[in-house]
Amino acid sequence: MTIQEFRDYMASGQPVVGGSQVHMMFHKLSQEALQITAEINGKYHTPEQLHALLEELFGREVPATVGLFPPFHTDCGKNIKLAEGVFINMGCKFQDQGGITIDEGALIGHNVVLATINHDLAPSRRQSMTYAPIHIGKNVWIGANATVLPGVTIGDGAVVAAGAVVAKDVEPCTIVGGIPAKLIRRIEEE
Repeated sequence: MTIQEFRDYMASGQPVVGGSQVHMMFHKLSQEALQITAEINGKYHTPEQLHALLEELFGREVPATVGLFPPFHTDCGKNIKLAEGVFINMGCKFQDQGGITIDEGALIGHNVVLATINHDLAPSRRQSMTYAPIHIGKNVWIGANATVLPGVTIGDGAVVAAGAVVAKDVEPCTIVGGIPAKLIRRIEEE
């Protein structure tokens, strides 16, 4: 299975059954991601070196304006798309098999978790997985220690408060917070 075949399968919405070809690809990509993130997190790299490592990790072109402060962790890497001006702060963990897209100018705070996968609830099928993509809109700000769960879209200009757990879509230009995250207020342009 190629990386593009993996991405296409994950975009199809079909289940990932434990032991299947796609499940085995998860393991292969996880091992690659562990190796590359160990390099990223193990020593200092110039911005140019870090950019090259991110392109290797993601298996695609990464805009030169993307910023990332290690450490950074992912258990796949190949299903992350970053746009111009995205900044990812230290300690973030992206579980991206289901797909993570982060649009222009988004700011991701310290220790943010983006999780796109769940395991089947039935104990006999616990090795099987369900997944859904996460989409973070333009100029979103996600505060430190927030968690975004599978299938969530965060609208352009929204703010996710520190420590929030986001289980449902977030409207554009709103602030959400809490566990589970709820609307705090709307943001008015000045």
